Amino acid sequence: MLIKGGIVVDAAGERQGDVRVGPDGRVVEVGEDLQPAAARTEAVHDATGKLVIPGGVDPHTHMNLPIGAVRVSDDFASGSRAAAIGGTTSFIDYVTVARGEDPMGTVEKWREWAEPSAVDWGLHLTFTEVVPDSVVAAGVAAGITSFKLYLAYPDRLEVDDGTALRLMQTARREGALVTLHCENGLAIEELRRQAVEAGRLAVAEHATTRPPVLEAEAVQRAGALAEVAGTAIYVVHVSSADALEAVLSARGRGVDITAETCPQYLYLDVSMLSGPDGADFCCTPPLREPHHAVRLWEGLASGEIQTVATDHCPFWRADRRAGVAGRAGGFADFTEVPGGLPGIETRLALLYEGVTSGRITRSDWVRLSCEGPAKAFGLWPEKGWLGVGADADVVVWDPGRQQRLDADALDMATDHSPYAGRVVTGWPELVLSRGRVVARDGRFVGEPGWGRYLARRPLARMP
Repeated sequence: MLIKGGIVVDAAGERQGDVRVGPDGRVVEVGEDLQPAAARTEAVHDATGKLVIPGGVDPHTHMNLPIGAVRVSDDFASGSRAAAIGGTTSFIDYVTVARGEDPMGTVEKWREWAEPSAVDWGLHLTFTEVVPDSVVAAGVAAGITSFKLYLAYPDRLEVDDGTALRLMQTARREGALVTLHCENGLAIEELRRQAVEAGRLAVAEHATTRPPVLEAEAVQRAGALAEVAGTAIYVVHVSSADALEAVLSARGRGVDITAETCPQYLYLDVSMLSGPDGADFCCTPPLREPHHAVRLWEGLASGEIQTVATDHCPFWRADRRAGVAGRAGGFADFTEVPGGLPGIETRLALLYEGVTSGRITRSDWVRLSCEGPAKAFGLWPEKGWLGVGADADVVVWDPGRQQRLDADALDMATDHSPYAGRVVTGWPELVLSRGRVVARDGRFVGEPGWGRYLARRPLARMP
């Protein structure tokens, strides 16, 4: 295929140009006024007036994940289809290993789940307890070069500081990146206990018991541990100005720390938890006061935040109401509401709203949603780039197309949308995954199983 007449946008800037995709599914030529090849039949797509960008890379998703008595509503087939429609052609899902489970055995279960994916996919590996160094090495050998640690949820996921330090040291030796969910889990559990004991059971208490200062404290602690271990870390879903300042404090001391945020923290706020459908807006960290979003947008524009992911974790409304305990009469209080929001289909469009509003540039948009995630997680230059030799993951973006974000106008497997009533301007016209058209004019035209597993490169190993 030859994509002609568009404006090619990458992190370095934008320029008029054409992109030629070869039969091997890679970019073979980028330049001005390229002509269709005479020696073979070559489809030509007119991209005049459109933007041509690399396929989006979403580095933070949760497909098919069981949470208590309920399960996330998107599996790899449905979630990847929605990703393609929205312009995301690669995603990295978190393998959650329960305490006592065999980590690499759990990886194999996730790989089986992922086989129907319509776009390329990779895996992170979450550790919830001390594991032998050999397990980390086995993960890296399998192309899983990032490991998640929780500093929250002490009942099932949280690791203590000693365990975190040890795993950071092992990651440094193996060339792995440590990603962290940063909240002070023990303090939050005490606040939750006090709220329930006092009869404060409403969904809004989800936010009051997880204040920004406890997110910032955990980021600061993670930075200190990384400083001692001499390892690189990546803080997922930064939701507050407090947490961002903690990131910058650690970075100022020389810590190699990458920050991620998500669209929900840019567009939604804590007031939504108090509405009649407050449960549908539960995510962790919780939604914040509006001034935090202002600071996060500044961080995106300045380069203080390097990536925008989704933490895609949708539910059916009935499962939300049943809660993690699966109660027939509904959840008993805010502590039982399953947390997570849909987003893999809408990430690029919501971030592009930042372009149209003047908060970020089009180059920032590509840096944050394509190039930054690919570089952070060992996928560059095959992903997140339109240079010669890169995978032909290409999105032709129509900057004038309007798209409703109501649940019935989207393809994600959920019956509610946190952005219901919002209309965005800017949506993919054409989406290619390794040279194959997987979405056209807002419709999925790919096939399950086209996606391949992305074995990722490790960081430089250190003694």
